[in-house]
Amino acid sequence: MSRSKSHSASAQPEPDAKEASAAGGHSDAQRLDKWLWFARIAKTRTLATRLVAAGKVRVDGTKVTKPSHTIRPGAVLTIMVNRRLRILEVRAPGTRRGPASEAQTLYEDRTPDEAVPAPARGLAGVLGDGGPARKKGRGRPTKRERRQLARLRGKDRLLDT
Repeated sequence: MSRSKSHSASAQPEPDAKEASAAGGHSDAQRLDKWLWFARIAKTRTLATRLVAAGKVRVDGTKVTKPSHTIRPGAVLTIMVNRRLRILEVRAPGTRRGPASEAQTLYEDRTPDEAVPAPARGLAGVLGDGGPARKKGRGRPTKRERRQLARLRGKDRLLDT
């Protein structure tokens, strides 16, 4: 005689808490490194992970060093990227890494204008004022500065051969 086991619908295993939260009401939460990649703040997910691990990201004013930190809409991120301070408010979690226009819908940029360096704001302020400023004593003199030095020393290039 063979015995057969009967299977009922109630005998199915229940999903664990992690699966339930992923499928349930916490769909607006997302890993920080993943969001930075979706929002095109970092070029790769690995770079996003390194950015967070290096302590370059703050969430609501608190330094975060774990890439797995979850963020939700309304969180304010303070990020130091390429020697620039960026303040971003999370609007929505990302679903994919799409084009830049789609990525910009994930956040609201609250970075003040004075925090953005002049070259990043465009050419306004750079053209017409003699180009980017060079600190005195730093680097090689410009052609204009060499001519001024020659005039100051009383040397004329045509006579000094």
